Amino acid sequence: MIAFLDGIVAGKTPASALISVGGVGFEVGMSASSLSKLPPTGERAVVHTHLQVRDDGMSLFGFLTLEEKALFEKLITVSGVGPKVALAALSSYAPDQLADLIAAQDVTAVQRIPGVGKKTASRIILELKGSLDAGIGGLFAKDEAQVSKAVEGATEALLSMGFTTTEINLSLAGAPEDASETALLQYALKKLGS
Repeated sequence: MIAFLDGIVAGKTPASALISVGGVGFEVGMSASSLSKLPPTGERAVVHTHLQVRDDGMSLFGFLTLEEKALFEKLITVSGVGPKVALAALSSYAPDQLADLIAAQDVTAVQRIPGVGKKTASRIILELKGSLDAGIGGLFAKDEAQVSKAVEGATEALLSMGFTTTEINLSLAGAPEDASETALLQYALKKLGS
């Protein structure tokens, strides 16, 4: 997958940018707000991308922030919402505004997006409100259940090796928050061995 493009802005159209990377030109569909913030032609730009592969071809969509990309990827999971509507949504509202409107279940505001009627607005809110209750930051938060499950698994493994609860708690202190069970176990054993 193409995660990002780091190249020169070769041109712009009303709906896309042309980015030249190593002599290869990529046409990248973008929201109007991202296009307006893109550097002028001839200057360097870094664009985060989402590659969509379909039977009739491939399309590349670009974003200047990871928040915008994450929200786009959430929007296209909603039935009846394709990339065109998702880009229209991001052209109408900043990512944090749109996330707040969805979390607040503001059907009227979501319905102002071009190509979105009342049914589609309601569907967007229904399908996305839970993941956006914490705002745009909720798209990047690690699932607390996964984190506690990893800590629980590492603790059980260390207990079975004969370590005390106090030793285990001390050895896991300062461990990376998003670490897997295996990584936590390695981290703790390294601290316990020193």
